[in-house]
Formats: sequence, C-alpha cells, structure tokens
Amino acid sequence: AKNGMEGFEKFKKDTYDLCILDVMMPYKDGYTLAREIREKNQEVPIIFLTAKTLKEDVLKGYKVGADDYLNKPFDSEVLLMKIKAIIQRKATEVKPDTTKFEFEIGKFHLNSKLRFLTYPGQEPIKLSPKECELLKMLALHENDLMPRELALTKIWRDDNYFTSRSMDVYIAKLRKFLKQDENVEILNIHGEGFRLVIKK
Repeated sequence: AKNGMEGFEKFKKDTYDLCILDVMMPYKDGYTLAREIREKNQEVPIIFLTAKTLKEDVLKGYKVGADDYLNKPFDSEVLLMKIKAIIQRKATEVKPDTTKFEFEIGKFHLNSKLRFLTYPGQEPIKLSPKECELLKMLALHENDLMPRELALTKIWRDDNYFTSRSMDVYIAKLRKFLKQDENVEILNIHGEGFRLVIKK
C-alpha cells in the first residue's frame, strides 16, 4: 500500500498472515494503522520498520500491538528470518479458551460468571469484577506467564504507572484469598508479569 489509509482498506478486504508496517507513512502513520488493525484482528502478527530508535518509539510500537521491530536500514535476510520465526511461533501457540468460566484452582473453585471463589466447607467469596477478571486471566495462563501488559490493556484498558500500581493491589488481594491452599501461589516475574502456580 502507498499510505496508511490505503493499507487499512486493503486489510479490511483481505486476509493476511502477517503485516509489515512502516512507522512513517503518509495520511496515517504506522502506529495508528496498527491500532486499527488490532481493533479488527488481535492475532495477525505485525512487524514495524522504522528509522526511529528511541526507547519511547519502540515501546509505543509494542503497546499498539507490534510483535517485532526492525530498524532501517535493515538486511532483507534478517527480515525474512523474523517473518519465518513469527509465523512458526504463531502456528504452534496454544490459545487460552476464553469462553471457559469455571476453573479449579487447587482446592478452590472459581465461577467467573457468578464471580464466586469457593473453598471447601466455606461460604463463597464474591469477587469484584476486576478481581474476577484478573484471577480468570491468571487461571487461563495456569503455570505459565501472564504478561503484565496483557492484563493492563485487557482489564484496565490502560498501562500507565498508576494503573500498574492498582493491579499490584488486586494481586495482593487475590493472594490473600488464595493463601488457605499452600499449593497455590501467585508469583511475580520481575519486569514481565505474574504466574499462577498450582502444585499438583
């Protein structure tokens, strides 16, 4: 496509395995185009080509949904290797079943529709909407990394410093609820996110 507007029109009409976007495009820049693509499709991989190397620009790209970044000038072989690696990774990814609403978390039972967290022999705990969404997301990534950015954008719709601190408060609340089962633990993976560890 010659520009960002044309690129989005093409994207809406066809199916693509991967999108390569230039950050600097006429009429609509790569960040805006990536954001619009993500509103239509959460899965298609996006690679940014850019002459911008500032940390803020790179972070902005990842925040709007980029899978990888390549600085100009770039080697075509490196680009091909990145494309191959991303497509292979996407093909082997196991997607969480987001339609699931009942979870066994150690001795606990979570019903995310009713927002009830139940421990044997006790009254169910009624979770707040955000507590429930966060625990469900952790359960969907059981014994695997739940990226901090994913939770912030999906649940809080924002990823600034204050929102991040708010999420830490909710994690602390969930740890308090779950502490009755010594085989259940929420680990903080520094700089990356959290992991709900359930020892079998």
